[in-house]
Amino acid sequence: MKFGILYEMQSPRPWDGGSDQRKFAEALDQIELADRIGIDYVWAVEHHFLEEYSHSSAPEVLLGAVTQRTKNIRLGHGITLTSPRINHPARLAERISTLDVLSGGRVEWGTGEGSTAIELEAFGIPYDEKRAMWEEGAREAANMMALDPYPGCRGAYFTMPCRSVVPKPLQRPHPPMWLACARRESIRRAALNGLGALVFGFVEPEEAAGWVREYYDIIRSDACVPAGHTVNANVAALCGFSVHEDGQVAVGRVASGFGFFGYGLGHVWTFGEHRPGRTDLWGEFKRAEERIPFHPEQGAIGDPATVTDQLARYERAGVDQVILLQAVGHNRHEHICESLELFGRDILPPFRARDVLAQARKDESLEGHFAAARDRRARLTRYPRSEDIPVIRAAARQEALRDRLVPPEGEIGGGLPMLHESPGAARPGQDSG
Repeated sequence: MKFGILYEMQSPRPWDGGSDQRKFAEALDQIELADRIGIDYVWAVEHHFLEEYSHSSAPEVLLGAVTQRTKNIRLGHGITLTSPRINHPARLAERISTLDVLSGGRVEWGTGEGSTAIELEAFGIPYDEKRAMWEEGAREAANMMALDPYPGCRGAYFTMPCRSVVPKPLQRPHPPMWLACARRESIRRAALNGLGALVFGFVEPEEAAGWVREYYDIIRSDACVPAGHTVNANVAALCGFSVHEDGQVAVGRVASGFGFFGYGLGHVWTFGEHRPGRTDLWGEFKRAEERIPFHPEQGAIGDPATVTDQLARYERAGVDQVILLQAVGHNRHEHICESLELFGRDILPPFRARDVLAQARKDESLEGHFAAARDRRARLTRYPRSEDIPVIRAAARQEALRDRLVPPEGEIGGGLPMLHESPGAARPGQDSG
């Protein structure tokens, strides 16, 4: 079993002019430390307009800085919002590929729909269409990284002509793809699409064991047809984390921070009424804090023996990665670093040693299933034919010829052929939605 760390970039009030700068500087120091002690992954979320709860609106910039401060840790988008109304697929492909080049091939590409009203309404995304937007955006961005040139698409939510999208990622055909999951249904969907499952809801190890079994049953079946051009068979589970030689100190250091995390989660997804620029989320939480229960036994929180036992339960459940969540609320930077140092020294080494053998056995047992899934995906891919690739005249040449010559069909200025259409694309005369 591998380990990751997650960053929401929470910045609770009260703010001063340097609040965000300190949070990002501390995150970079923590990630550099995590790389040094042998943590395998760092995950950065993408959220927009979620004041206090998440200021990680440009994770590609944070992860770009991480490339220059680390050597081994894998850089996870946890996740990119793949609706074309938020991130155009070409811009996604360019950013993911550039990050992969800068990092020496260390990118993990998480994808997702988004779900908060604050975000979806701002970008004009109807709730009942967000899944279709995710699917189209993720599939086409993967095609842009894998195919040269990208043949173009006339989709339900975006249209683009044939272009060569550059740079290409170092990891071919593209970095491993994941899907943000919160329920069993979405874990099934990840498996059906050959995607890693990023389980961002807190789940007990024994419950996770059933989810893992079902996920891998689907991965091994003919129902698995990758959304990308390869299969990333992994289940990662989020887990609250704090470790200290004195277990009560470990609990006390993070109780308020996790209380705020839970309260903020409910505010943005479930019960909140938010006034942009006016709602004081930290103040509301502090007024309600005494009524909010904190259950440290549900996370990996306590002394080293307690934390080791809890993490071993996830390992026995077949979870591939535990993502440790610690940097939330006003949890202190020095306490986070102390936890990481102790984890790296006293807890991590036996897990790493067992993971080397487990990963080799897993790869060997699944390779035939991966090959079959890739074949199913390849049969659905329309690769560009040389004779269908259009000639694109420079703008000045088009202007010079405009009054004298109509460019032939297939060139800019004439028709724009799309070499394939999205399965959900509207036909002529139909409403595109």
